Amino acid sequence: MTAIQRFRELHQQDEPLLIGNVWNVQSARAYEKLGYQAVATSSSAVAFSLGYEDGENMSFDEYLYIVERILKSITIPLSVDLEGGYGKTVGEIVSNISRLVEAGVVGINIEDSIIIDGTRKLLGTQDFYEKLNAVILKLKERDIDVFINVRIDPFLLGVEDPIEETINRMKIIEEVGADGIFVPCITEEKDIENVIETSKLPFSVMCMPGLPDFKTLKRLGVKRISSGNFLNGYIYGQLETALKAIGEAGSFSPIF
Repeated sequence: MTAIQRFRELHQQDEPLLIGNVWNVQSARAYEKLGYQAVATSSSAVAFSLGYEDGENMSFDEYLYIVERILKSITIPLSVDLEGGYGKTVGEIVSNISRLVEAGVVGINIEDSIIIDGTRKLLGTQDFYEKLNAVILKLKERDIDVFINVRIDPFLLGVEDPIEETINRMKIIEEVGADGIFVPCITEEKDIENVIETSKLPFSVMCMPGLPDFKTLKRLGVKRISSGNFLNGYIYGQLETALKAIGEAGSFSPIF
């Protein structure tokens, strides 16, 4: 069994896959040490660690360097948050995915929204279909096997009737042959239940205020749970608290 096949199996097990979101070697090693089955990059956390804003502002080569360092430092599977693909054409996106797979990455996230002049917007349904379908067809032509988890953003962007829009986009994802569906910012039990009822693919959610606990998510049929950039933000918030305490104490005693 290949690593990618094993990663696919992790999305079919009874317990949801609690996937650790990482931004460097240290964070990835922490998850592995605690027995996590797999990790995935948070593109925003990696970007912030390199001094960029989120939204494909870092170069793909910079991103790939971080990915390669993580891969060389852990033994559990790594998936990569590829945002919109880090390329303007299907060829560029497929080339990027190919380089990730060659490095040892088992999965990617690719999303249906793009940032234009600092504002995130959904791709039109037809544009989204054409882009995703073309990418998957090219990967198949080149015999590149990778778990494709597609992020759809109606809830994140607060569009009108996000359930209907999500379900319409889920149908596209299933039609083109992707492996999973990821809906960030969906938190209400009834909403999760409604969309999962129509989903044929493993369904992923992300840490948000108000997200049900893991036991409830399992009951609802969720197969993958991620934390996004929230733990990165939490950790650096704790760092600021510690630095403030050191300054107020006039010594390093608060951290010992």
